Amino acid sequence: MLTGGILSSWGLDKAVLSLCAARICRLVLATVVQEEVEESLIEHASALSSEEAEQVLEDYQTLVRLARPELVPAPRLEAVARSRHLIRHAADVPVLLSAMSSRPDWLLTRNSKHFTAAVARRTGLRIATPGEFFEALSRGLA
Repeated sequence: MLTGGILSSWGLDKAVLSLCAARICRLVLATVVQEEVEESLIEHASALSSEEAEQVLEDYQTLVRLARPELVPAPRLEAVARSRHLIRHAADVPVLLSAMSSRPDWLLTRNSKHFTAAVARRTGLRIATPGEFFEALSRGLA
């Protein structure tokens, strides 16, 4: 969602990031997600012209500067190993544990294949796609 919001010119991912940049919503960012996003942006930028690549990286830096994300450190390896049962995909365990430790109002993701309703029930997190988040906002449930 974060990468998509930075790379897209419009859409719900971008709308969520705009709310964070305006500090209407607080961006809580796991360092493991931050690293993944930065790697993805660099990879994406390598396929662009130098001017376009510079713009992508500048947009990311602007988001970070404006949103001032609350960074959540990576969980300890022992905690990751103990918590493997919480989510189907092993690579998502550190992300999930970071969210559990920071207790955000929402965990927004486009990865509904792994971050399922069952995972939400097991962890007590409110997990949604950007679309589901905006639907809840429109119903006054946020």
